[in-house]
Formats: sequence, structure tokens, C-alpha cells
Amino acid sequence: MNVNIQTVHFDADAKLVTYVEKKLSKLFQFHDRITKVDVYLKLDNVVHNIKDKVAEIKVHIPKYDFFVKHSSKSFEESFDEALNSVITQIKRKKERLAA
Repeated sequence: MNVNIQTVHFDADAKLVTYVEKKLSKLFQFHDRITKVDVYLKLDNVVHNIKDKVAEIKVHIPKYDFFVKHSSKSFEESFDEALNSVITQIKRKKERLAA
């Protein structure tokens, strides 16, 4: 699995990158043919919006792509929400293919 973590409008510290990589390693439990995962961590500078840390996850599986975007007050929270959503999408797709 090829993991690509990109940050937009800031530089991520090693602790955040390690956190993301550790969580992403759990994706193999849900699908064994994941080829690539793209993670985008962005600072969304909307003046009137409290939720300004955005996490986007793109998971590539042969013939299928999954994309999720979440925003909240912290990158960890945004990433966790997005990861849970993408796991749900992968499980649903796998159930449909098995049926």
C-alpha cells in the first residue's frame, strides 16, 4: 500500500504524520487490495467558521475509488471522522460485491 500524506497551507509535525500512518495501517483489515491512499490535511481559513482543519482521504482499490472529506477543530478529529467514513464505504462496497 502506497501512502501519500500532503499538507496544504502548513507543515505537519512528525507526531501528526505518525498518527495518520498508524491509523491508516488498520485499513488492510477491511480490504486487502488497497493500492494507494492519499491523505490531504488542509487549513481552511474561513473567517467566520470555527471548523477550519480539514482532512481528506482518497483510497484507491482496483476498479474503485473512495473519497471522504471532514472538517473540525483538530486534525486528529477530522482524520478520525474521515477514516471512519471511508471504512464504512469500503465495508458497504465489499458487502455488495459479496452478495
